Amino acid sequence: MTKAILSYQPKNKEVVITIPGSKSESNRLLILQALYPNLKIKNLSKSDDTISLSKGLKNKKGLVDIHHAGTAMRFLTAYFASVQGAEITLTGSKRMQERPIKILVDALKNLGAEIEYEKEEGYPPITIKGKQLKVAEVNLKANISSQYISALMLLAPSLPDGLTVILEGEITSVPYINMTLDLLKLVGINGNFKKNKIKIEAANNIPNRTITVESDWSSASYFYSLVALANNLKVTLKNFNKNSLQGDSEVASIYRKLGVKTVYNLADNSLQLSKTTTNIDSLQLNLNKTPDIAQTIAATCFGLGISCDLKGLKTLKIKETDRLLALKTELEKLGATVKITSDSLRLNASGKIISDIEIDTYQDHRMAMAFAPLALKTSIVIKQPNVVSKSYTSYWEDLKKIGIFSQIKS
Repeated sequence: MTKAILSYQPKNKEVVITIPGSKSESNRLLILQALYPNLKIKNLSKSDDTISLSKGLKNKKGLVDIHHAGTAMRFLTAYFASVQGAEITLTGSKRMQERPIKILVDALKNLGAEIEYEKEEGYPPITIKGKQLKVAEVNLKANISSQYISALMLLAPSLPDGLTVILEGEITSVPYINMTLDLLKLVGINGNFKKNKIKIEAANNIPNRTITVESDWSSASYFYSLVALANNLKVTLKNFNKNSLQGDSEVASIYRKLGVKTVYNLADNSLQLSKTTTNIDSLQLNLNKTPDIAQTIAATCFGLGISCDLKGLKTLKIKETDRLLALKTELEKLGATVKITSDSLRLNASGKIISDIEIDTYQDHRMAMAFAPLALKTSIVIKQPNVVSKSYTSYWEDLKKIGIFSQIKS
């Protein structure tokens, strides 16, 4: 197994980083581009997920393997279900075949889709026979993953009468739903989201548009962690908007509590992160709207020696791995005391970090990237470091600019 032995050699006190385009924005725009080919996209994400989705969209027949790309699985399921003449078997990695898709498949079948399970009911692989879907309203449980909802929203404008989605239960990750709606509006499609009802109007065509994808705020969280853990570090991040479509832009206000100041430069769409004083010894957050930054926050709090109580994390159990269990296991290796429930994590403050620990990443890019900043506090080893390519292929190269070097061993 490949390992990255991380070492910190303070290099530059001020660095400039250009993070790749948002995976979330890119994947949504690719589906819209498949439906409306006159849409042009700039600064597309170079992540494995986006590449898998892009390749999948080029098929209408046969097997499509999206590997670990959960977003691609959900979005392509809805897309192919509505493409007349498509006959696709959609599959993925072993872990992908353990991630549920029944809620989305049931919703699509209620719209008239033809989808069959190849192995275990409720899980990939699935075979899809595309056809015109004519039903204009569907009910959907809303407390599992917003990607199911976004998949239907992206499909909606291509239906003859558009689509109304009635959400049942607690709605999780609302910012991702809003991102989908905002992107639809940006390309010229009408829609609204009120209370538990989403309505997207039909659109035979859209105006000629070129959309530039903003850099990824989830990836920016790791640099917030680095600044919080460093003694004296300033990081400028390029291609970020103050009024972002991405829910994880909330990281700026969260890390203000952890001693990181954010200054926006509207002239060139950049932001500068710098260290400020903080006196908190405990952090309480509900991350229902921003679950993808939970691992970063937990690792940062551990490195700072403060406790944290993170709630609203139900969706973490069906990600690339069970992220709650993975966090508990790996933080405890480093000397932390952690308690988890089905949707929360409690980390007790710890003044000591055990050195030379090997962090398992469970084929989860965010485990690798969230734990790497702890190299500023102790010697640490990251297993399967190349897993970061799922969302941020240049991550280790960018860490070198700060002074975190990776010695790769097999």
